[in-house]
Amino acid sequence: MLPRHPAAAVTDGQTPDIDILVGTNSDEFRLFTVPTGLFDLITEPLARAVAAGYGLDPQTALAVYRAGHPDDGFAGLHHQLVTDWFYRIPALRLAEAYAGRRPGSAFVYEFAWQPPTFDGRLGACHAAELPFVFDTLDEKGLAGLISTSPPAELASAMHSAWVAFAATGDPGWRAYSANRTAKADSRATMIFDVPSALVSDPRPAERELWQDARR
Repeated sequence: MLPRHPAAAVTDGQTPDIDILVGTNSDEFRLFTVPTGLFDLITEPLARAVAAGYGLDPQTALAVYRAGHPDDGFAGLHHQLVTDWFYRIPALRLAEAYAGRRPGSAFVYEFAWQPPTFDGRLGACHAAELPFVFDTLDEKGLAGLISTSPPAELASAMHSAWVAFAATGDPGWRAYSANRTAKADSRATMIFDVPSALVSDPRPAERELWQDARR
């Protein structure tokens, strides 16, 4: 049980002075709907209701997500909303808290590799990054999630980054900073894909949607 919101505890100095590596997957929520067939049952009214339930203006929210994901239908936009609510925004709030209290202490990533499983619809879903982080691609039970031929170079890159961070505190890219007065490249995020790339503030319009709606 957590007696306080983690980001608030960090800001108030109630957590140890340790560095963190924190991130999410691009399509977290698809794990829970694509394999079960629920994905295709999500319609515009549900997407709007979810946005409203999360404290967003549905028209504005869906327009912002549509701009960032022009090929997605309402089910895809709904999944982006839910992924941000449950995973991405809380992770960024934690990184912001660490970076604000002790600059240079937070490193952020996003796993974005899209496996061909489920006709390519599964996306970079929840838990898909784990065999890459631990470099266990040869586990046969994972084929249904990441396919039988996942990119070994991506596993090598992620595993090496995690080991380097554990050993030295440096995963190999710039620390995250959310200082509004800092230069534009402050929200450094490593996007793990083929190829991987360091990006400054990915999808800022979507992130800013949640400024007053999600802690």
